[in-house]
Parts: sequence; C-alpha cells; structure tokens
Amino acid sequence: MTYEKIIFQDFGVTAELSTFMTEDGITEQHAILHVEPRGDLFAGQFQRLQQAEEALLHNEACAGSQVVFKRYFLSDATNQAPSLIPHPSSLSPHPFPTLPFRGLGGSSAVSYIQQPPLDGSKVAVWLYLVQGMDIEDHDGLVIARHNGYEHLWKMGMCVPEGDSAQQTTTLLKQYEDLLQRHGATLADNCIRTWFYVRDVDTQYAGMVRARRENFQEQGLTENTHFIASTGIGGSPADTKALVQLGTYALVGFAPEQQRYLYAKTHLNPTYEYGVTFERGTTISYGDRSHVFISGTASINNRGEVVHVGDIVKQTHRMWENVEALLKEADASFDDVAQIIVYLRDTGDYDVVKELFASRFPGIPCVITLAPVCRPTWLIEMECLAINAVRNPLFKAF
Repeated sequence: MTYEKIIFQDFGVTAELSTFMTEDGITEQHAILHVEPRGDLFAGQFQRLQQAEEALLHNEACAGSQVVFKRYFLSDATNQAPSLIPHPSSLSPHPFPTLPFRGLGGSSAVSYIQQPPLDGSKVAVWLYLVQGMDIEDHDGLVIARHNGYEHLWKMGMCVPEGDSAQQTTTLLKQYEDLLQRHGATLADNCIRTWFYVRDVDTQYAGMVRARRENFQEQGLTENTHFIASTGIGGSPADTKALVQLGTYALVGFAPEQQRYLYAKTHLNPTYEYGVTFERGTTISYGDRSHVFISGTASINNRGEVVHVGDIVKQTHRMWENVEALLKEADASFDDVAQIIVYLRDTGDYDVVKELFASRFPGIPCVITLAPVCRPTWLIEMECLAINAVRNPLFKAF
C-alpha cells in the first residue's frame, strides 16, 4: 500500500490517496477529498470538490482509474442533496433517491448522508477507484466485473413509510429481491452493509430488531454467520426516512474464500448483546485479500463499554480492537486503505484529529459527526484493508 497527498490549490481541496497495485493485477485506490471552507456556501464548496474529483482522475496518480462508488458526507442533507441528485430510481420511490452518478470516471454508485465533516466544511467525499474492471449500472446497482467475479454496489437505499423497524424490513426485502435478480442472496453473497439511522439514540433499537428478524428468515443466525456492518447515526435527505442502507455483495467466489473475524481476546460475539453483525470479514483472492472491519468502538470481550467519558482512552482501546481484528486476518494498519471516524461530540474533534494524524499520517481519513449506537461510546471507526497475500487456490481479484 502506498499513500500520497495531492493538493489542488486552485480549488482549495486536498485529496488523501491510497493505492494498492500488483504487477499484473487490478489496481485499487481509495481517496478522501477535503474542501477548505473558504467562507462560501454549499454550492461553491461542492463545485470545487467536483472540480477536484475531475482533476484527480486526470492526475498521473489515477490515470486510467474509474470510480466504482462515492459517498458524500453532508452537513445538511435535506437542503443539500436534492440539488445533487440526477434522476429518479425505480427502487427508491422517495423524493431523494441515491443513484449511479454518470460523468466523472463513468458510472458509479453514489450515496449522500448527513454526517457533517468536522473540519468546518459542508461536504467531504470518499471515492473507491479501480483500473482494469468493466463497470456498469442496472437501475442503481453498480456492477464491477473481472476474472469471473461480480462486485455489486448498491448505495443510499431509503423508504419514507413506517417506523425504523418497518423501514428496515422493507429495505432488506427490496435488497434481497434485487440480489435474487442477479443470481445472489443476502446470506451467500452480501459482504458488507451500512445502516445509517436518524436519531440513533431512539431509532436504533427498531432497526436492530427488524434486521435480526429478517436475518433469521434468511438463515443468518449465531450458528451460521452474520454480515460485516456499521450501524451509526446519520440522517438521510428525506426527512421521513429513518434508515438508509448501503451494501456491497460479491458473486463468483467460493465459500472458503470468506472468513469471519472475531478477536475474542478483545471483543465478544455481537449476538450476546442482541445485535447481528460480524466484527469483520476477510475475502481471499489469488493475489490479495480484502479485510472489511465493521464499526468498532471502545468495548471489551464482555460487551462492556470501556473508559466511559474519556475520549483519549476510548480512541486507544478502539485502535487496539481494530488491530486485533486486522491481525486475525493476517493484516495490520500498514494495509489499511481508508478510515472513517464517527464522533458523538464535536468538542472532541481537535483531540481526535491530532491522535489520528500522529498515528496514521498517510491513511485517507475523514472524521464526521455521527453518534454511536450506545450513548456512552464517544467514538467509533471503520476501515478497509488490502493485504498483498498470495492465495494460489483462488482466482486473482
């Protein structure tokens, strides 16, 4: 993994870029773009960010890259997202659908979520780019194909009717129907999910209950497996939407290519406190492994919050937990391609920014305002790692 920082001074945007490259395989890149506030309105900041995205794709570092998906972190999704959305979606009947974005780098899955960047700007973006894959979209489902694999990205799914449990049930059923049309199932093919929950302190329980009931119907139990996931505070653009769902699924892999991560010395199984997700999942390919680390906080192997009220100690314990999960996947922080940090209290930003900048100066990272599912958790992070491990029994990525 290599890291670099590209400054687009004319646009007031900094791109943090990670690149994983092999001699004869697919190149993968993750970029997080930060825009200087400069005192302008959202339209001006977003325009400068778009200009920087285009400049990045023409930069030597990203020559030939295509954008598979992008996630915009907004300060006020309800007022900002409608002006960004290109056209309606058959799967998203609400007024604020999230859709493939056609233009910069071809077709890509796009989502918008209200999780304000804490650097003072109104918008930031995370991009996933590849070189050498065939990418197309089918009614909002973006498919990247190569070497017999199909990578299915569906972002920004919302519905406006019902409480958080009912919305979660509807979203999962819609997604399961979509997967079925592409020869896949939730249990066998979904690798990673993101559940963004409006007013997480009151609405999270409904989402958790509905997800657990749906998973049981799909054969996902403590005796089989769950799915790597982040469940975190975040407001969809539609004010009636209480839950927003993003997903990644994989078709064409053998079951033995997937392995779940537990780090039992540091963490307990999630079902012990009533939730249904895996702490992490690794997918092995012939030329690399992908490691998906779920939203992880300051918790011990009895499911207890550790260091209540201390943001510094919670950050260190969170890192310790993530490091244990990475180690179980034969990876380390040196393999991490991107990090998203979620904070409950904006007042902790300066401390956390300095902690991350000191330990991970090169890794693309965004710090957002997004309360964690337990009120006493002050911070949570998720990340994705790409490990240069050869697995001769499997096809290359």
